[in-house]
Amino acid sequence: MSRSLVEHPDLAALSAWAPELAKTFVSLASDIALVIDEDGVIRNVAQVSAEPIAPGAYQWVGRAWVDTVSGETRPKIENLLKEVASTGIARRREVNHPLSADSSIPVAYTAIRLGDNGPVLAVGRDMRTIAAIQKRYVESQQEMERGYWQARQAEARYQLLFQVATDAVAVVDGETLQIVEANQAAATLFGTAAEQLKGQHVGAGFEHHSRGAVNELFGNARATGQSGEIRARLQGTLTSTSVVATPFRSDDTMRLLVRMRAIDAASPTAALNKTLARLVDDASDGVVVTDSSGRILVANPAFLALAGLGNEAQAKGQPLMSWLGLSDQPLAALVAKVRRDGIARQIPSRVKRGAASEVPVETSAALLTEGDQECIGFTIRPTASPAINEAASDGLSRVFRAGIAALGARLGERERAALASQAAALLGVSMESLAQPVEHETGDK
Repeated sequence: MSRSLVEHPDLAALSAWAPELAKTFVSLASDIALVIDEDGVIRNVAQVSAEPIAPGAYQWVGRAWVDTVSGETRPKIENLLKEVASTGIARRREVNHPLSADSSIPVAYTAIRLGDNGPVLAVGRDMRTIAAIQKRYVESQQEMERGYWQARQAEARYQLLFQVATDAVAVVDGETLQIVEANQAAATLFGTAAEQLKGQHVGAGFEHHSRGAVNELFGNARATGQSGEIRARLQGTLTSTSVVATPFRSDDTMRLLVRMRAIDAASPTAALNKTLARLVDDASDGVVVTDSSGRILVANPAFLALAGLGNEAQAKGQPLMSWLGLSDQPLAALVAKVRRDGIARQIPSRVKRGAASEVPVETSAALLTEGDQECIGFTIRPTASPAINEAASDGLSRVFRAGIAALGARLGERERAALASQAAALLGVSMESLAQPVEHETGDK
């Protein structure tokens, strides 16, 4: 007795009813059914009458089944026919039926033989919906990967503004009030290293009688979701300090952005601030410093290239909104937000080039100071380009070393060390590498 008769009942009595069985399968549980003779030739085609998956499939009658599928799936049909001939039933296989030069229909077939010498009934399911889902899944995975790297680049730009900002800025955990991150200006204000601030309770740096007001400020910011400002005193000082707390969420965690400014303390020297403003001249991101009304004070070459300007003089004194437009708010609203909160990140926007051309960009902004003048620093990055390339980073390193050397005679040891530490953190290099002298070109060849 054959293997097929042992494992499966003899269906020879149904051979004459193969076309009717094909129609029944289509009406109940499939999209297409084929009746195949012992030579592999299609003898009957049944489809859903209302919406046939392949209206031209009725013309397959009289053709070999393997001739109706694409070249790469012909072996699957051959193997299916061999399997059903030897066992009486064949497992599912997916093939493609070409419709035209650039389109095809994916169909998954299973088959059963109606008796030892009877026809083969092949039942198929349209796989186009599943194929579309699989394609969308792959595209979603790729989009997630692109989003991840864009987020990493945005974080790098945020760190640049975070560290260059001359106001003291700290990111605080909303639940524990422990410092998560602090820039060099905050470390200087608290009289310690930035790394040592991490993990400390933010209230510990304030004078005892001010801690109640500071804790109340943070509690109100968490409860209301609104920014607040108070005056407090740091430990060991007699000067009053403005403290602004702004709540935000990061990875589903409540954070507080805390900005501090010593109100009565002498502002940093204009020379130091001008040097900091020029440290980003070699960055590939556009960098612009404006006054509190949004008029341009400093613009680096990368921004001038984005805006199609020949030199900085064409931009100085002009409103930044002449070139920068935001997708969901006027620029004046962003300026007001930065003046209130101290920082804004990853704002979709565009840079205008002439009358008709625009470049999509992403904008971040931070509150700066330039002597006694309040300023706002913007980083503007084309969304299709990397943040800072290796050559620009090397150029930044040279400018930092030159700036440190130029200010060396005018700064004290503590200020010079703080500037070098800040530069090393920005560039991801050692303090020793910034201490190397800058080689200047001369006329000698």
